[in-house]
Amino acid sequence: MLEAELLELAKSGDRNALKNLLEANYKVVYGYLLKLTMNEELTRDLTQETMARAIGNINKFKGGSKFSTWLVSIASNLFKDAMKKKGQNHEDIDEIVNLDAGEDVEEAVLTREMLMGLKKALASIPTEMRQAFILKHYYNYSYEEIASILNCPIGTVRSRIHYSIKKLKSVLDGGISNE
Repeated sequence: MLEAELLELAKSGDRNALKNLLEANYKVVYGYLLKLTMNEELTRDLTQETMARAIGNINKFKGGSKFSTWLVSIASNLFKDAMKKKGQNHEDIDEIVNLDAGEDVEEAVLTREMLMGLKKALASIPTEMRQAFILKHYYNYSYEEIASILNCPIGTVRSRIHYSIKKLKSVLDGGISNE
């Protein structure tokens, strides 16, 4: 069944259709938040809250974007709210994600060492840049979709992605950049 059909059924109260939509997009939301927070417990909490908000607000989804885009927007806003509540920014998130090589979280093929390097590199860039980078390079969202999710102009998205790549390259190459 197509996403549009599932959405119509879900909006009319079909719980099975809503369940199918959420299950089909769970990994996208979880993976996005895991890369953003680098904290499994926080990721689980935010993913569940995202799904709960989607259930409670399904009739507010207008269909102007993909359902996954709407869910990622909710997740992004919940992440921002959580960081404000805790008075944290990206530099305060120190927990390392504990993945076993056999786990199917985001089809984890990265070794623990590679994950730690990625965590260090991603943590080195400001949250706004990290969000744009993840949405573009992990999920292939268009600049327009990212601008909609992050509620900012397309030029800002392009700039954030450009500077995040520059910063990540510097960190991964072992250099120190103050840009």
